[in-house]
Amino acid sequence: MAKIEIYSKKICPYCVKAKNLLDLKGADYTEYMIDSDPGLAAEMQKRNPGARTVPQIFIDGKAIGGCDDLYKLEEKGELDALLSGGSKQKTPDRKGPAAS
Repeated sequence: MAKIEIYSKKICPYCVKAKNLLDLKGADYTEYMIDSDPGLAAEMQKRNPGARTVPQIFIDGKAIGGCDDLYKLEEKGELDALLSGGSKQKTPDRKGPAAS
């Protein structure tokens, strides 16, 4: 199972929506409440430079983005593979030289 981390705030409808999707998927995640610890906001921005909004979601240390980004992964059918620790990226078929 993938390591999922989410930076959020107590009153944030997008945070709730993102967590609802993760809950629906049965995913375990660690939540960091940046409104109760200002140091967490700085940590979030260090991990994902330019991030100014919540939620900020990380899967296996990779910045996924926010709620809309999480739902886009779901729509493309890529979220389940990320949550299970796998990758949905396809590798090109590699065929050897043609036999003569």
